[in-house]
Amino acid sequence: MDLISQYGSRVFSDDVMRQRLPADVYESLQRTNRLGLSLDESIAQTVATAMMNWALEQGATHYTHWFQPMTNITAGKHDSFLSPAGSGRAILEFSKKALVRGEPDASSFPSGGLRATFEARGYTAWDPTSPAFVRDGTLYIPTAFCSYTGEALDAKTPLLRSSQALSDEAVRFLNLIGTPAKRVIPTVGAEQEYFLVDRQMYENRLDLKICGRTLLGAKPPKGQELDDHYCGRIRLRVASFMKDLDEQLWSLGVPSKTKHNEAAPAQHELAPVFETLNIACDHNQLTMEVMRTVAKQHGLACLLHEKPFAGINGSGKHNNYSICTDEGVNLLDPGKNPEENLRFLLVLCAFIRAVDRYADLLRLSAASAGNDQRLGGYEAPPAVISIFLGDSLMGALNNLAQGGTAAKTVREIIHTGVTILPELKKDESDRNRTSPFAFTGNKFEFRMVGSSQSIAFSNVVLNTALAESFACFAERLEQAENEEKRHEEMVAIIRDTINLHGRVIFNGNNYTEAWVEEAARRGLPILQSSVDAIATLTDAKNVDLFQKFHVFSAVECKARQEISYENYVKVVSIEASTLLEMVSREVLPAVMHYTGEAARSYRAVYQALGEANSMLEHVKTLNKLTDEISSRLKRLQSSLEMSRSFDTFPAKAKFLCDVLLRDMESLRESCDAAEQIVDRSCWPMPTYNDLIHRV
Repeated sequence: MDLISQYGSRVFSDDVMRQRLPADVYESLQRTNRLGLSLDESIAQTVATAMMNWALEQGATHYTHWFQPMTNITAGKHDSFLSPAGSGRAILEFSKKALVRGEPDASSFPSGGLRATFEARGYTAWDPTSPAFVRDGTLYIPTAFCSYTGEALDAKTPLLRSSQALSDEAVRFLNLIGTPAKRVIPTVGAEQEYFLVDRQMYENRLDLKICGRTLLGAKPPKGQELDDHYCGRIRLRVASFMKDLDEQLWSLGVPSKTKHNEAAPAQHELAPVFETLNIACDHNQLTMEVMRTVAKQHGLACLLHEKPFAGINGSGKHNNYSICTDEGVNLLDPGKNPEENLRFLLVLCAFIRAVDRYADLLRLSAASAGNDQRLGGYEAPPAVISIFLGDSLMGALNNLAQGGTAAKTVREIIHTGVTILPELKKDESDRNRTSPFAFTGNKFEFRMVGSSQSIAFSNVVLNTALAESFACFAERLEQAENEEKRHEEMVAIIRDTINLHGRVIFNGNNYTEAWVEEAARRGLPILQSSVDAIATLTDAKNVDLFQKFHVFSAVECKARQEISYENYVKVVSIEASTLLEMVSREVLPAVMHYTGEAARSYRAVYQALGEANSMLEHVKTLNKLTDEISSRLKRLQSSLEMSRSFDTFPAKAKFLCDVLLRDMESLRESCDAAEQIVDRSCWPMPTYNDLIHRV
């Protein structure tokens, strides 16, 4: 199969629907997708029959409502197309009800108190805007998931709500500034970073299997100091994995475009082409699932944790975000003369205002125990939210804010000094890899999202905050008496935005302590831990935002906060328990055994020669480390036991963040010190050298 025919071959795509559905049914579905209209359920049986027949041809025997509960992964129960027909016979059946609606057990997924065990009913609803696909003999039907009482229990429902709110307010705003539009669509390209390690090595590390990250591990002699891994030659084993990964993703309609080695050894990246946000979110979830499966087929393990290894780069998910009209106009495209493009500058101001007003929510949207290990260094942005625009755009906005006109910027030419090479025109700005929210030409790149996280919640926040900015701008423009006054008001909006919200713009190095101090002086929220960030979800202004645009109710906000606290507590508690087991049953026995061997060697040499001072010092060092590990092990055990005494998840999460993680790090330091002097043959698990340099 050639590449073109392979792409989307396992997707019930637009082309497949055009071929298999009656013209009126196809057009009805297209109106739903193109204009965001309600689904006409009278066409559902026709679609269901065509979908089943196509899936059977693809080798499917089952179907599933594929949904995204609040776990950062997907779920679905699989039902067969076969139904008994009496007399020992069976028929193939897929009703419109089976297509449109499902009923999974809602109490078995995180609900934050929205559902109890005795309140088990939940519903899945077909999302016709995201195409069905066949994988591993099952027809996957993308769906939303809600409770019996209507609350959203998933990632997709609020994403669709927020996209609708954004579209409504952006269309209202655009029509006022002379850009007719019927719909505005957020689009995303989610770059996915990941690590690959040898499967056998992975199986011999309890922390990687249980927690997804190493809880122990001494610094290897060579990490990423030489910068020789980034975009370097792809090793044959990894190249084979990437080839199979691309082919499987392409067949599922995932537009995987770019692959390369990332900065750390054993770290890599996959970047897709931009897609409609809802589909991009579905495809990113699918990408992570396929990555894990394909890696196992190649004798590898794919690590999606934000910080699998200490001391080298962690993995993020760069959420490249833009918004387009139904006519395909990118509202973040500055054009040839951005300083004269008033529409672009206003949209830019909507982002500036949104990020400043809801910086706490953006920080929250990337909050997790794993991401706390990553943020703040090794090319990951810090926990302080700011925007990078570059000097050119900043100058244009400042001039307008000060009552002048935006000075025209001339794009410089880069001269390489080599005659045969083409001239290169500079972009409007450089790239700032330390900024959490950077403008990169015609989009914003939100670099804070963690590699294992769903991109849904970050984009829910972006959509809703932008909707609020567009609504504010529209209200001001609607008060203008005529076109001249409206133009004056447009300039006034830019001026007021920069004066009121320009504090969030920072074009420098976000890693410096000076910036953190400056951010505090500017009054920007500094939420270093996820525990601090989670607390902001139920702040009045944030609940009001989500309620105003019907994205979350107050009850849904509270539930998600409870789920976030609970997840943090469980993740850190599992990590602590895993570390205790590894140290008690592997590390400490290994150190004690080696100490005994060293002591016996010392005794033999001393008896033979009468002295062995260096060997004695070695034994003393080992004995000291043994005592230190034992002492710190007991302290961690005590702290973990103490954490169980807290009655609420917020209080427990705070204790784990402030006390337990510190005790874990202290124990790790002693174990890592022991690893560096214990005989290699005695060490009970693969080291960093084995893991990151083996593939």
